[in-house]
Amino acid sequence: MAKEFTRSQRLGEQIRRELSALVQNEVKDPRVAMVSFTAIKLSRDLSHATVYCSVMNKEDKDETVQALNRASGFLRKKLAAEINARIVPALKFIYDESLERGAHLTDLINAARKDDAEKGLIDDATE
Repeated sequence: MAKEFTRSQRLGEQIRRELSALVQNEVKDPRVAMVSFTAIKLSRDLSHATVYCSVMNKEDKDETVQALNRASGFLRKKLAAEINARIVPALKFIYDESLERGAHLTDLINAARKDDAEKGLIDDATE
């Protein structure tokens, strides 16, 4: 029977859960208070992890990502104590723009449907 998830996927999910808890409970920097981690991309040898994060306050996204990158050594050390892995990957944080792009595309689709409904091309804009 084939494995459902690869080792890197399992480790990435564990790192995502542990980072969320660490940022919430251990990091004292107020700039990283409202951050969530959306995905983890691990290198093939599991030595580097790119952590994608989203921020509630969009104006402070650059400061938040910089603060997370500055705290990456601290987070890696704390992560090493929490996960059972021989190698704990070096962390690099990147802002995840996919949520904003998704919301923008939804707005465009809704505007197009409303425009089509006004022109009588479709019966109702809520279909």
